[in-house]
Amino acid sequence: MGITLPGFTTRSIGVADGIELNAAVGGEGPALVLLHGFPQTHLMWRHVAPALAAHRTVVCPDLRGYGASSKPVPVSEDTYAKRTMAADIVRLADALGFDRFALVGHDRGAHVAFRAGLDHPDRITHLGILDIVPTLDTWNVLRGVHAAVGFHLYLMAQPPGLPERMISRSADAFFGHFLDTWSTGSDAIPPDVRAEYLRACRGAVASIVADYRATATVDIAHDQADVDAGNRLTMPVTVVQQDWGGQLGFDAAAIWRPWATDLRHFTTEAGHFMAEEAPEDIAALILDLVRR
Repeated sequence: MGITLPGFTTRSIGVADGIELNAAVGGEGPALVLLHGFPQTHLMWRHVAPALAAHRTVVCPDLRGYGASSKPVPVSEDTYAKRTMAADIVRLADALGFDRFALVGHDRGAHVAFRAGLDHPDRITHLGILDIVPTLDTWNVLRGVHAAVGFHLYLMAQPPGLPERMISRSADAFFGHFLDTWSTGSDAIPPDVRAEYLRACRGAVASIVADYRATATVDIAHDQADVDAGNRLTMPVTVVQQDWGGQLGFDAAAIWRPWATDLRHFTTEAGHFMAEEAPEDIAALILDLVRR
């Protein structure tokens, strides 16, 4: 038996034809969905989710293409569009009997959560975003030598074939690079969890690349359409980030303000894997968000 979230029940839930999401569910009360990032699974919430389950029904799925969830072959750019992945999460809530729910995402999950907030504002009560700027802005702020920090974005944006072959042949080294360099604490991701992340990524190279490739194509188009239409996030929004905006020469809070009508923006001294490095702080910020 693998690593599980204490006090949670894990099950596979159908959300579309041939698509099932592996999800851990625990607690009682209004729904709060937590979406993981790269290169992780829902296990990244192993400290935060049990604390929140004392107050809410907490749902921690593996995203489409990750962990133990379905990994459909990308037949079009829409297969791993954030719009499609956001619809998965809404249907997951439907299957669990929740009309409305709070949604918090980290990294890749934050991009999915952002899209869900724009596409399904009637379903999302509160939105939490951990350590991203929107897709459209991501590409705009990566410039010059500073863009080297996002080399993986450019690699996985390439046409199908080369990225998948390169990453598959050195999967543990590739995914392990991010686990090792994006953390400020050596004990944030213990060996057994690290091994589980690597095992999960090793079996999901094609779908992970497809997810990132969508971020360089269709996801940009969807963000731009919202900008052109003047669409904004209308629910309470909390954004928590490292101060990498300052490091890369842009104001992250200023980037977020045009996107949300009710925004609170925080920076943290924790690294990218903040839910694992500073779980008490992240749990407190999420509770503050859902009580607004």
